[in-house]
Amino acid sequence: MNKEITEKSKKIILIILIAGCFLSTLNQTLLNVALSSFMDIFDVTAATVQWLSTGYMLVNGVLVTITAFLMKRFSTRQLFISSMFFLLIGSILCAFSPNFAILLTGRMIQAIGAGIIIPLLMTVVLYLYSSEKRGGIMGTIGFAIIFAPAIAPTLSGFILEYVSWRWLFIGLAPFLLIIIVLAFKYLTNVAETTKAKLDIVSVILSTIGFGSILFGFSSAGSKGWDNSIVLTTIIVGAIVTTLFCLRQIKSNDPLLNLSVFKYKIFTLTSFINILITLIMYADLILLPLYLQNGRGFTALEAGFLLLPGAVINAFLSPVTGRMYDKYGARPLFITGLLFIIISMWGVIDLTESTSYMYLMVRTCILRIGLSFITMPLNTAGLNALPRQLGSHGSAVNNTVRQLAGAIGTAVVITVYSTLSTSHASELSIENVNISAVQLAKLASIYGSSGAYLFMLVLSFVALIVTFFMPAKKTEKRKNKGKKTALEQRGIR
Repeated sequence: MNKEITEKSKKIILIILIAGCFLSTLNQTLLNVALSSFMDIFDVTAATVQWLSTGYMLVNGVLVTITAFLMKRFSTRQLFISSMFFLLIGSILCAFSPNFAILLTGRMIQAIGAGIIIPLLMTVVLYLYSSEKRGGIMGTIGFAIIFAPAIAPTLSGFILEYVSWRWLFIGLAPFLLIIIVLAFKYLTNVAETTKAKLDIVSVILSTIGFGSILFGFSSAGSKGWDNSIVLTTIIVGAIVTTLFCLRQIKSNDPLLNLSVFKYKIFTLTSFINILITLIMYADLILLPLYLQNGRGFTALEAGFLLLPGAVINAFLSPVTGRMYDKYGARPLFITGLLFIIISMWGVIDLTESTSYMYLMVRTCILRIGLSFITMPLNTAGLNALPRQLGSHGSAVNNTVRQLAGAIGTAVVITVYSTLSTSHASELSIENVNISAVQLAKLASIYGSSGAYLFMLVLSFVALIVTFFMPAKKTEKRKNKGKKTALEQRGIR
């Protein structure tokens, strides 16, 4: 680490990186409510337009595994400015795309830029700040990461309603240019670079393995679990990923250092991370399905219902970050999961008359719970690692999150679809005169309730795991002793 970095320089570095992270996250979520519009604009099917999200996620997932190598090989300035340029070039290509193929190409280029931003930011925090101060800093980062998707649906809806869809991308360009200029002028390098060698075989294995798993699970929701492509890609992905992990364990200089799992706290937070990501993605899918398919609300009304909770989540993030520094991880996780359990319990019996305001309040309760967990979860896991494993821990965290998001989306759609079909059969037998429209609405409502019951069970599992987290003083003492022992044995 560069010892000459002053407090003022640290703040400038963080502001520039957080601004880039905000635009990257905003860019990732802006298109979520625009997919149906793109189907009409470019005359493509739902399966084709979904590649704007699936393709983006695939590129992200593949890139995340090599971020640890990139952070060793290239400087903070080089990586950040390159990422911003990829985002800028991708945005310009998307803005002026004459057809869907060019739009998708631009989107994939954007994903290259976005893939490294969050791992880079997390690693920089590990280098610049001691473990006692990281919670508050991570909370500030959390505000940027959470606030972007909070305003994205409303911002996107406004642009699609009143101006051209091209402004979803044109609007980003000047802000990206400003950040690039600021980065050239003020951004300093945080860690020393090394002439690390890239393990090409590991890159190929990780690309095929993680890419196949992400593609398989992402496709399962639309194609079905019995589809040969889905089954083949998941099986191939699992086998190749296993080979990748075995190679990393045996390697003296692994692409992704799996020794991070020797730290109990990191392993526990990774498992909780999987469950929380499943729950979060499930709610983002189930609630709009219930509101639009079951109740007939518009996409804009569904977006407005989600907005207050997301804003509360964003503004609470810095607060819970400071609370983490003071109280440690376990009390925050327990508090957050109790809020999540209450919010899930409140939607296991949805009906045709469940009020809009009730759902809005319930979503706010869920988001309060998530604010106690999301950023403190990252901080606790990374704090458990020695500095030299920080970039690997950040890469593992993001890989786990990508896989959990893809798997969670597929699983929740499967549970929802299975239960909806089952209820539709029962309702048609019980009430022969029921209309097709009413049947579809009721089946969607009951399917959503059943899927939320599944999420409630996952919430209880996460709560049980949380009790294995050590208390703050014990956590600090164990981490210090474990790091010293492993560092003495030469683990890097």
